[in-house]
Amino acid sequence: MSGVGSTEPPRSGGAGFAGAGAGIFTSDEMMAVAAARRLHDGTVCFVGIGLPSKAANLARTTHAPGCVLIYESGTIGAKPARLPLSIGDGELAETADSVVSVPEIFTYWLQAGRIDVGFLGAAQIDRYGNLNSTVIGDYERPTVRLPGAGGAPEISAHCRETYVMLRQSRRAFVERLDFRTTVGHGDGPGSRERLGFPGPGVTAVVTDLGVLEPDPASRELTLTSVHPGVAPDDARAATGWDLRVAEPLRVVDPPSEAELSALRALEEAA
Repeated sequence: MSGVGSTEPPRSGGAGFAGAGAGIFTSDEMMAVAAARRLHDGTVCFVGIGLPSKAANLARTTHAPGCVLIYESGTIGAKPARLPLSIGDGELAETADSVVSVPEIFTYWLQAGRIDVGFLGAAQIDRYGNLNSTVIGDYERPTVRLPGAGGAPEISAHCRETYVMLRQSRRAFVERLDFRTTVGHGDGPGSRERLGFPGPGVTAVVTDLGVLEPDPASRELTLTSVHPGVAPDDARAATGWDLRVAEPLRVVDPPSEAELSALRALEEAA
């Protein structure tokens, strides 16, 4: 079930950046804050472990206390005081409004269209937001065998929005996936409609460099904003295809002191 979490190998949180009035923050902290800001009070969010869980819990403990967090293990309305170690972490069940079976989470909640936002991680992503969390290399003889799909294909198919959190590098942002685990926008315009998917697919990819969003016409991921201290060429250099850049290109506001304090409190309690 780990398809909804991060399948990317761990790496450093990045260099420190100075934000106006917020002190020093890392690229990972900026990524979590940028993703958290996209969630609103009352949002029903299907959460994966790792970076997605960090962002969703930051939103819940700051500007969106009514955000309803649903984990794949069957917990609804979880309110962990620390970042959970896995979807089976007892903290989730102990703080949840309700605990239901996994089949009910998928049939009654997800497939019925009751989830506003699904958070996904992956090992690879292509220009159309398709994801790989299955293998690196040839499927029969892979160099790395990853955890697999989990609930990711269903999340991308049925959620009203799907956010991807992934550190940006040429290893992860590839011209061609080694294996297509999860459909984002398929081969471009019309792909999801032909497959009968009701959800809009990947609507935002939040990285440690900025935010990418699908072009309304081509469905190709386009860099729409960068984090403080990041230049468009930094994002282009970390992408395995010719990355398009929006005009005007926005710069994300740096984390506030309150956001950083709340995020670090969650991490320290873990």
